[in-house]
Amino acid sequence: MDQVFAPWRIEWVERDDKNEGVDCVFCEFPDREDAREHLVVARSEHAAVMLNNYPYNPGHCMVIPDVHTGDYTDLGDDVLLDHARLKQATFDAVDAALGPDGFNAGLNLGGGAAGGSIDDHLHTHVVPRWSGDTNFMAVVSDTKVIVEALDDTYDRLHEAFGAHPAAVDSEAGAVELVFD
Repeated sequence: MDQVFAPWRIEWVERDDKNEGVDCVFCEFPDREDAREHLVVARSEHAAVMLNNYPYNPGHCMVIPDVHTGDYTDLGDDVLLDHARLKQATFDAVDAALGPDGFNAGLNLGGGAAGGSIDDHLHTHVVPRWSGDTNFMAVVSDTKVIVEALDDTYDRLHEAFGAHPAAVDSEAGAVELVFD
């Protein structure tokens, strides 16, 4: 069995709210008061940015439209534009906070066949990449090492979103962004 030491995960494992009664985390978490606990780092009018609980790399985010659908063609023009602007702001914030060499970004559409674990609420993954971020661990032992705790990444991204020109409130909870 592969083991990676990740002591920061104990808070998630021991939490009282194990998502019982939650139909869709992408619908419910962005509007909760405890944004940090649910890793919601930023909000716009029609979408939110959450850190991935199981990141491929530090800073792995998901940009999630408020509309609960797995079909991209169900999104109206206002939601599409807001989602696109929030993706741009996410690239800017991750770049400012973490300085990656590049990004992978994409949607998992088409249910389980596309590889997503939540297939009924579409979302865009934004994964920062660094030259050489694939090392011998993944090749030899089929193990990925994440080098930063989620809380630390959250703090760095929260500060970067707060500095974005569209940010209107970054004091408590998720940073609020308003696009012209």
